[in-house]
Parts: sequence; C-alpha cells; structure tokens
Amino acid sequence: MADTLARFSTGLALWSTRKKSLAALACGAVTGLGQAPFSLLWLALTGLIAAFVLFRASGSVKQAVLVGWAFGAGYFGLVLSWIVEPFLVNISAHGWMAPFALIGMSAGMALFWAAAFGLAKWQGRVLALAIFLSIAELARTYILTGFPWGLLGYIWLDWGLDQLAAYIGPHGLTLLTLLSIWALFVTVERLGLRRFIIVTGVISLVTALVLTILGYYFVSKFYQTGPNLGNVKIVKSTEAQVVRLIQPNAPQHQKWDPEMMPVFFGRSLGFTSAKSDQQPDLIIWPETSVPYLLNRSDAALEKISQAAGDVPVVFGIQRTDGLQYFNSLVLLDADGVVQDIYNKSHLVPFGEYFPGGRLATWLGLTGFAAQDGFGFGAGDGLRSIDLGALGQALPLICYEAIFPHEVGTTTERPDWLLQITNDAWFGNWTGPQQHLAQARFRAIELGLPMVRAANTGISAVIDAHGTVQASLGLGVAGFLDVELPTALPETLYSRYGDWPVIVLLIFALALIMLKTRILRD
Repeated sequence: MADTLARFSTGLALWSTRKKSLAALACGAVTGLGQAPFSLLWLALTGLIAAFVLFRASGSVKQAVLVGWAFGAGYFGLVLSWIVEPFLVNISAHGWMAPFALIGMSAGMALFWAAAFGLAKWQGRVLALAIFLSIAELARTYILTGFPWGLLGYIWLDWGLDQLAAYIGPHGLTLLTLLSIWALFVTVERLGLRRFIIVTGVISLVTALVLTILGYYFVSKFYQTGPNLGNVKIVKSTEAQVVRLIQPNAPQHQKWDPEMMPVFFGRSLGFTSAKSDQQPDLIIWPETSVPYLLNRSDAALEKISQAAGDVPVVFGIQRTDGLQYFNSLVLLDADGVVQDIYNKSHLVPFGEYFPGGRLATWLGLTGFAAQDGFGFGAGDGLRSIDLGALGQALPLICYEAIFPHEVGTTTERPDWLLQITNDAWFGNWTGPQQHLAQARFRAIELGLPMVRAANTGISAVIDAHGTVQASLGLGVAGFLDVELPTALPETLYSRYGDWPVIVLLIFALALIMLKTRILRD
C-alpha cells in the first residue's frame, strides 16, 4: 500500500501547474467551509490535508507559489464573499464594483499564503509549510492596518479546542492545527495508506475525542479557578446587573433615508421605554443608531433620556470636530448628561477613510461610509469607560472586535467587553455570522463576557467561555434584557498576547534554516 501511495504522489507530481492550481482553488474553498456559518470542521481539515499533498507534489518554488496562491484565493473567495454587500446597498451606483472588490480582496489576501508555500518549498520541508503558513496568518494580522478576518484557528469554534484560545490565542490554534496536519501527513507517508487507516486512523479519532473532551470539560472547568498566575482575582459583575440590547433592524439602504430615519429612531425609543420583568441597569443601542450629529442632537438626546427614565444609555452616533467626522460611542447618564465619548480608533480602510491621508481627501477620495465627503478620523486608541455599578467596559465599535492583539492590550483589564456594530454592511448571512464568531473568540481569549448590540443582528450576550447566552437573530427588530455574565481570571493570552507563539515560530524557523544550511554544507 505504501507503493500505491508513492505511485499516487508520483502521478500527482506529473499534473500540470494549471491542474494543481485548480485543485488547490477547490481545496481552499473546502477549507473555508470550516468558518461560520458552515462550521464544517472535518471538511476544513480535509481541505488542509489536500493542500499539504498538493504542496508536496509541487515541482518547484514557482509552482508552489501558484498552488499556494490558488489555495488562498479559494479560501478567501468563500470566507470573504460578504465583501460584495456594501456595494449592493446602492446597486445602481456601486454594484459594478462588487466583483472587483471580491476578486481583489481574495487575490490580495492569498498573496500571504502564496509566500508561505513558496518559502516552504524553498526550504524543501512539509514541516516548513506549517511554520510559514502560521507566520502568514500572523503577518496579515499585523502588516499595514491588518485584516485578521477568518483566521484558520477559528475553525475550532464550538468544537471544544476553542477554549485553548484563552492560553495560546487564535494564532496558537492555527499553529496547533497546521502542526497536526503535518503530523498526519508524515504518518501517512511513513506507514502507508492501509496501516494509516487501521492504526493512525483509530489513534486520530481517539485523540480528537480526548482533545474535544479536554476542551469542553478539563480546560473549561480548570479555567474557572484559573491557572497559577500569582495575584489573580476573579472579577465579578455586581449581582443582578441587567443590560438591555436594542436592535432596530434598519436595513442599510433605508438607514439614512430622510423618511425612514425617524421611523428607526422611534423604534429604538420604543424598545428603550418598554417594560419587562427585568428592568435594565444599562441600555445599549447599536453603532450610528442615532441618525443625527452629536453636535446637533440636543432634542434627540432629550428623547432618549426620557425614554430610558433613570437608566443610563450607551449609543452609537457620528460627531464632528471642525471638518473631521468621528464614529463615536456615547455614554448618557441617568440625568441625560453626556458623561463619556469614545471615538472609534481602528477604522476600516476604504470604508471609513481612504489611505493616503490629506492627499486622498484633497483628491476627493473618501471612505465608503464617510458622510458629506469627509473621511472619518481615528480616535486615540482603545480605553475603558466607567459604568459605575456595572464596572469598567471596553468599548469596541464594529470592526475593532476582529483584532485579538489590540483588544487585549489595554493598560488595565476591563470587567467586560462592549461592542456596538452595524452589521447591515455585511449582508444577512455569512458576514454577520463570522463577525459574531470572532466576537466570541475575543471573550474566550480574555476570559471576559461580551455584550454586543447590532443594528440588524446578531445582538448577543456572550459569556467568558464564548457561549452565547441570549441573542436576537438577523433581520429581527426587538430588545433583549439579560444579566451580565461573570468574568473569569486574567488569561494567559490577555497577559502575554501573541508573544509566546511569535517566539516559538521564530525558534522553529531558526531550527529549520539551520538544519537546511547544515545539510547543504
């Protein structure tokens, strides 16, 4: 059977570059099915294994680069399919851009994977592919403004091993996944297909079962008491603190319609004043849910305060400072007075601003979502806001929640995470589901509950293990009253971030380079 496998590998090696690239494209799409809303873990792992096989069959560095690029294009083409949605809001004006946006974004992200495949082939080792692909995922997280959407480690959400993100973060999960694929690949090569199916197949199933049990039970139960980090205290919210999430469900094509703006605003006011069994201690509106500029919204703020009674309200609104617009979160206290303003600090390139600064503005190039011809300005960075009895909350506006390395870098640990977002930009299927999945990972990584209010859904209260305690679905208008979950102790990831994984990758890379040099000498 080992001879059969060898013959198969030899036959695959004889495939043309075009054939291998098409196969890699399909494998990438299959791997993408591991992301929300599909969450088909075993298909994702199958796609990754097939990619490793195609890598081994690549006859040159150039061919490996093309195979890696095709694999990435297939993956990102599926995972980022929601990227067309903003261009369909005004389809007559912007619809023609949609296919170019998807192709350009997928092709650009795939370059990271192409480089990983090429460098690994240059090193001549399958293990190098696991290392370089992990580095590629780190690179697209940090380079320029970063875009860590759909990281490979996210395929483990709801499969138990996601809880390891509290220790090693999403990049650690990515590395662990790729090293496991490498181990399986090497085992198949050395034992042959039949022995692999009989021996390692059983071992793999048992191992997967054990690891899943560990993820669900051992890791979760252990982490409730916390690892030994020295002076760590469990941060708990005050008893019976209830948050109300407002979901007005304003479709993007109607959100800024002068006739519909008062309708959605009135809907939010109605949800704010509604009576329920659990009276809220804090009311949260979504991103830009107040359709006026803060500078000219005295009447609107008075209406919000009256609707809320003696309950403070957090809401999203735009504001100006001179000619500069800001996408802001505002805390309105129980007396109707603005107590705090947080300005979104990590803006969406081409969406909220156009890279190029003043030159781009002078040329008339502004962000897709910017108002009145001016791009949004960035705030001063992430920081907590004081919510009194509800503790310190870290505000995140929409896109800011996808950056694991930024959310966990605040000077003082908050008590919980507060996200307001307008996911109407992401459509009504894959985009909002993936955004929610990444928010759940932030909760796991930091051991903190997250509360998110989304304009069109999915509004949710997420506990510190990443479990959705309650939610409002896509396309639903309503409100949700939920008790604020308890925080866990400070996690290893919140303390050290990606540094352990980065150091490990540097060490592994150095060993690979050293071994290659010794063999060549």
